[in-house]
Amino acid sequence: MRELNRIMHVEDDPDIREITRMSLELVGGFDVVQFKCGKDAIDSLPSEVPDLILLDVMMPIMDGMETLKRLRQVEAYVDVPIIFVTAKTSRADFGHLRAIGAQDIILKPFEPMELPEQLREIWKNCGTA
Repeated sequence: MRELNRIMHVEDDPDIREITRMSLELVGGFDVVQFKCGKDAIDSLPSEVPDLILLDVMMPIMDGMETLKRLRQVEAYVDVPIIFVTAKTSRADFGHLRAIGAQDIILKPFEPMELPEQLREIWKNCGTA
């Protein structure tokens, strides 16, 4: 059973990026690599492929849906589970995000102290553990 260790996080809001980094590294003990937008993530993909990707939906330049599409075009990233993080709450939005390949969706604002365990649960349920 493989453990969840390395997480890539793509988020344009610097405060949310910092809170998420602290939550994942300090509370969860994860190795985290972050990008401030989808374009930066695609242009600078880490050579060490993450176990899981947290992806904001609404970002300038390249939104989360386009970022997901481009990640899936990179062979090493085809099967990496992607979890969208969004403030959108409609069922239609959720359905659309799942239809384009989201493993799960986490709503903003999230509870930083609970985020690592939430990700571990999703990880167990996605069959990669």
